[in-house]
Amino acid sequence: MPKLQANGIELFYDIQGTGEPLLLIPGFACDYAHWDLLMPSLVAQYQVIRLDNRGIGQSSAPDSPYSIKQMADDTAILLEHIGVSRIHVAGHSMGGQIAQELALAHPEKLHSLILLATFASCDRRFCSIIETLGDLPRILDPEAYFYVVLPWAVSEDFYATPGAIEAALKFQMEYPFPPTPQGLYHQSRAIINSDTLDRLPQISCPTLVLVSQQDILTPLKFSQELAQGIPNAELVILKRGGHDFLIDAPDAVATAMLNFLAKRTK
Repeated sequence: MPKLQANGIELFYDIQGTGEPLLLIPGFACDYAHWDLLMPSLVAQYQVIRLDNRGIGQSSAPDSPYSIKQMADDTAILLEHIGVSRIHVAGHSMGGQIAQELALAHPEKLHSLILLATFASCDRRFCSIIETLGDLPRILDPEAYFYVVLPWAVSEDFYATPGAIEAALKFQMEYPFPPTPQGLYHQSRAIINSDTLDRLPQISCPTLVLVSQQDILTPLKFSQELAQGIPNAELVILKRGGHDFLIDAPDAVATAMLNFLAKRTK
């Protein structure tokens, strides 16, 4: 799998499929593999580019402050490196924050924007949760941390699915590139310190805002704020899945994404 030097770090990326390019940016504590359940549907129609943000997976995790703008710059360097001049961009949670900054800094590069379970500005409750999730890896072992995070991430249906929690835990514990405490800490602070609310009207590309009505971490009001702030944005509310509907309701997410992209694909 390829890496490049970007902004003083090694940045890991993966490219699969053919067609118009589609960039997938993962969220907090998640690397490129977090999109795996959507990949068969997306790769069938698009050239899908994924990356590990700084602080996670196979990219560098320096023990120094990160910012969302910095991670958007990392992503822009990746697009330059692989020779992509115009692209569809989708970001989940923190990845949606990065996608917003990318759209604001490089409007000429974005053909369309998909913001999944994300926000422009966090309120005090959300900031407190993310601050705690950034602090806990320094004092909890990985299995305990998994059980703390899971209720914020998935829906009641996921809990009710036989074997789902056990399979998710097995994947987490056996994954060869686990997150580091310092990477999670610095990602969490980048999330808290980002705010695009006043700049949303500057986003000029076609935009889909996608959220689940069961999302308790980034609730519907955050997505409504995005859709109201971005000119002509389309808001789609799924009935299935929680915050992490990439694993909780991947088919519904892929369908919503493909329906939106079909209207913007040559």
